[in-house]
Amino acid sequence: MQKSNSINIHGQTTSSIYHWTFNLAETIGLHDKTAHILSATFLIIVTFIFLLLLDYFLRFFFNSIVTRLIKKSKTNWDDKLLQNKVQIHLSRFILIAIAQQFLPNIFIGFPSFIDILTKLLGILMIFAIYGVANALLKTVRDILRSSKGFIDKPVDSYIQVLQIFLIFLVGTLIVSVLTGNSPWSFLVSLGAASAILMLVFKDTILGFVASIQVSANDSVRVGDWIEMPKYGVDGDILQINLNNVRVQNWDKTIVTIPTYTLLSDSFKNYRGMQESGGRRIKRSIYIKISTIRYLSDEEIQELKKIALLTPFIEKREREIKEYNTKNKIDPKVLVNGRRMTNIGLFRAYIKAYAIQNPDIHQDLTLLVRQLAPNEYGLPLELYMFTKGTQWSFFEDTMSDIFDHLFAAIKSFDLEVFELPASDDIRTHLNHQHVPSMLKHWNIR
Repeated sequence: MQKSNSINIHGQTTSSIYHWTFNLAETIGLHDKTAHILSATFLIIVTFIFLLLLDYFLRFFFNSIVTRLIKKSKTNWDDKLLQNKVQIHLSRFILIAIAQQFLPNIFIGFPSFIDILTKLLGILMIFAIYGVANALLKTVRDILRSSKGFIDKPVDSYIQVLQIFLIFLVGTLIVSVLTGNSPWSFLVSLGAASAILMLVFKDTILGFVASIQVSANDSVRVGDWIEMPKYGVDGDILQINLNNVRVQNWDKTIVTIPTYTLLSDSFKNYRGMQESGGRRIKRSIYIKISTIRYLSDEEIQELKKIALLTPFIEKREREIKEYNTKNKIDPKVLVNGRRMTNIGLFRAYIKAYAIQNPDIHQDLTLLVRQLAPNEYGLPLELYMFTKGTQWSFFEDTMSDIFDHLFAAIKSFDLEVFELPASDDIRTHLNHQHVPSMLKHWNIR
């Protein structure tokens, strides 16, 4: 009721000024049409000056007084209001709202123009409301981004959905203003075009559903390292939007994939590795099988001098002696009973070396195992985790371990298998095959 009374007062005031100007023009002797034009022109100038002064006052109020108060406050969320220029959009909204009350009453003598002006001001008001609402949505987005609880959530996707809904609502209201029909009648007419809308907004709808499911299942977050070989993705997620996901690969290239591929395709997420505090080493040393053999007592005593192997060898010697004595094993035949092998002691040495290594995670799986032999020899696999997940630390730790093992393997009279190089083949031919061929042919 108060708002209606306020509108009537503004209308009566403007109408009174208009009629006073019109009567003054008639008194001078001007025609009715000229008097209407003169009255309208006078009111336009007065209203323009008033709106100009009001705009200056609103800008001064928001940019000076409100801005100072916000900057002095201890909270951070109100700073986001300034960054997204909420105050500017709000001042425009107030200015257009006041213009709506005055301008239509200026053109009382021009009823056809009043209808056009009313629609124009209505559309401007819709845009002003959209500007305020959109700025507030951006502010909410920025506040949530800086919040610990939402820093790894796809906030952009949700805000984009609201922005799309807002744009759709603005479009509906503008059509309603231009046609003079109810917004509901426009929405009903869209029902027939729903299939087309589903086709146009297919990616948006799929992306929105994917964002909700990804967030609900916590399957991926901003900052996660994911790998999708199908799309050439191997890096950290920079941003999850409504339509796409931006990933920065380790070679610093940026890959963009549709959001719904996180549901339709499989991917590997390394978050578990990062949260566990350990990064897996899974690499094999290929042992030349022909170098695997039993060890003599003298060789065992020599290997016992290796500090990491001393406890293991002493314990194994007791176990072997007890077993062979209990089962009356004939030690003259090597394959009888139990004996130590060079590959077995090397495997025990690797495990002991990994256990005492300060860079290896002792609370996670630590294995040294044999895999099935193949054309490259016997794979002796190291399966363990480093204490850190940083790439450089992981590579340095793994390299240090294998540097040591490749150098230490000779102490066990073992050889690492490798394909022969051209020099190896040439040397082999020169020292074996060629002399025998010459002798066979009696060539000196």
